[in-house]
Amino acid sequence: MMGNPINKQAMPSSIQKNPRLGQWLGINSDGKIAIYSGKVELGQGIRASLIKIACVQLGINPSQLLFTAGDTSNCPDELYTAGSQSIEVGGLSLAFACNEFRRLFTQMAAKYLCVEDAKIAVKDGKFYGDNPVRSVSYSDLSDQVSYSDHQLDQFWSGQAFNLINHCPDSDSYRRDDILKKISSGAYVHDLELPKMLHARILRGRHYLAIPKHVQEENIRALKGVEIFFRSGNFIAILGKNEAHLVEAYEKAVDLIEWVITDALPRECESKNLLPKLPYISSLPIAVGTKSEVALNHTAQYSRPYLAHAAIGPACALAKPSCDDDPLTVWSHTQGSHFLGRQIAKALDLSEDKVRIIHHPGPGCYGHNSADDVSFDAALLAHKLNLPIRVQWMRQDEMCVSPLGSPGLVKLQAGFSKDGEIASWMAEVWSPTHISRPGWGEGVNLLGAWSIDPPFSKPPTSDPALPAGGGLRNIRPYYDIPSLEVRHHFISDSPLRTSALRSLGAHVNIFAIESFIEELAEIAKVDSIEFRLRHLNDVRAIDCIQSVARIANWAERKMGLQEKQEARGLGVGFARYKNSSAYCAVVIEVQIENEIRVSHVWIAADAGAIIHRDALLNQIEGGVVQALSWSLKEQICWDEGGITSKSWDEYPILNFDEVPELTVELIEGSTDISLGSGELACGPVAAALANAVSHALGIRARHLPLTPDRLAALINESA
Repeated sequence: MMGNPINKQAMPSSIQKNPRLGQWLGINSDGKIAIYSGKVELGQGIRASLIKIACVQLGINPSQLLFTAGDTSNCPDELYTAGSQSIEVGGLSLAFACNEFRRLFTQMAAKYLCVEDAKIAVKDGKFYGDNPVRSVSYSDLSDQVSYSDHQLDQFWSGQAFNLINHCPDSDSYRRDDILKKISSGAYVHDLELPKMLHARILRGRHYLAIPKHVQEENIRALKGVEIFFRSGNFIAILGKNEAHLVEAYEKAVDLIEWVITDALPRECESKNLLPKLPYISSLPIAVGTKSEVALNHTAQYSRPYLAHAAIGPACALAKPSCDDDPLTVWSHTQGSHFLGRQIAKALDLSEDKVRIIHHPGPGCYGHNSADDVSFDAALLAHKLNLPIRVQWMRQDEMCVSPLGSPGLVKLQAGFSKDGEIASWMAEVWSPTHISRPGWGEGVNLLGAWSIDPPFSKPPTSDPALPAGGGLRNIRPYYDIPSLEVRHHFISDSPLRTSALRSLGAHVNIFAIESFIEELAEIAKVDSIEFRLRHLNDVRAIDCIQSVARIANWAERKMGLQEKQEARGLGVGFARYKNSSAYCAVVIEVQIENEIRVSHVWIAADAGAIIHRDALLNQIEGGVVQALSWSLKEQICWDEGGITSKSWDEYPILNFDEVPELTVELIEGSTDISLGSGELACGPVAAALANAVSHALGIRARHLPLTPDRLAALINESA
């Protein structure tokens, strides 16, 4: 054993779960180094970042590396690619594994070159000693180094590990997935298997809708339908010609009468709906001593159910088991190993008889439909003993896919006599924010709840703090003497919910940062100055001051009206999960008949920057998505199920509505990288509402800020 005593707590979970070096690296017969990862490319640029980490640690270039991720047959089980932890956990684990791999080969190279270990240098996969013309490669030494069973968890130092040594980006580390995605068949939709059949699943407008009456003979007779499959309430049509099958699907859905056993509530607005649903209350946070306050202020904020709304619908392919080959599924899942185990359980197979191969699909921001469509394909391939390709329709995506949970947040704060925040109370109403396959008990796959015999829908729960689900970021990052948080967990949501980017942080930060703005107005203090008064974290202060500088906050004017157009600036800040990356946002809006966001300034501190372009991609994408949520998106329903089942009923931000973005990355604060994928969601929503308040003098507390809501607020204030 080397170094300090092993600190299991500091050791990345991925290393603890996959302690053998051979689970991370190997050398192929062609001499290239094979790198294996459980963190998959979902459009966030993680592939390029992990390749860079591996190359820098090993002293090789990308052409000498083969990267594989998300294949259950040879990649480490790193749980989900989620929670903005791909670099924090996956990158750190891969860096450590590569460093150990290099150390073992350095020792052997030193013996080969007859020099001390400290004199060995490695470049482009070759080890050099004192003689610059004499070298030996990883491949040359592969038979002499026993690395496969080397136990990484016995060599972890218990200290922070330098990921990248601040190696600058170069053309060598550009994302290699972009060109393929815009020019050729890069997606799972583009894959073809010999003799495969296309399939469409027939479902209602609610995930628990049951087919009461099915005109089976009429469906079988439709052009393009070669196989009609039914198991319990799971119904599919299959055929060789996809175009004909799609035409058949449009007719087939009208040949089934659907019923929902439990009536849906009439109310769609979260602020009215959530307090009326049954909930379980708890008091997860109660710190400090309550004292007399000079003034109290109370307000409520909410967000609705949200769809993932990926432009491309979910797709998966499956090939039945044959001889020694397992049932194989190509999927754009975030958790290959979890999905494989769940499919095996649902189909009564041993885990080694199911293989999941990750392949890029529609952009994924949490638990979308990727796992469900994978089960659909696996079930059909297994039962029909045929290769199957399943693609969901738009209605499936909007009506039966997991949704982002709604939230209602009630806040109350009291001022001390000197004008500081002395007490803070929060109440949160929300259903679960995670029901991924493998989370909790049972089988969390939509199709498995419909087959004969059906699996029961597992009971819901929510992650506890400090990470939290519905409570994520509910604790304000400001210094407040007395703090109390009550959680009202809604265990039985009328709609299906699970993980969506940032979980509860989106609505919680929206509420906190809107409320802070209201408190600053009451105190008659500039809102940025008010925030700084309640902060001691130097990095948080630097982040807020940085965004104020780049947005020219000092020139902000109260109540500026120009002609018929109102203009406003608003700010929002948070440290994601209160332990990850820092983000401060300033938004400029121009309002006439609707809110138009003209410019967004972002200052972000994500610690050590591994791949600048990938980090910017994540931040900018998160900003645009949060604007779309906050301005437009809301799931609605009637007694028959979800009504927002197309782009007409569920609009998203258009390309011509994307504002100018200015991002400043704060560097050098630490050698540790912090998760960045979800850092902007909450601050953007709050900055938007605060900008509207600045422009119009009205407070928007309930999302989305549609033109109708805006008009109602203006009328109420008149």
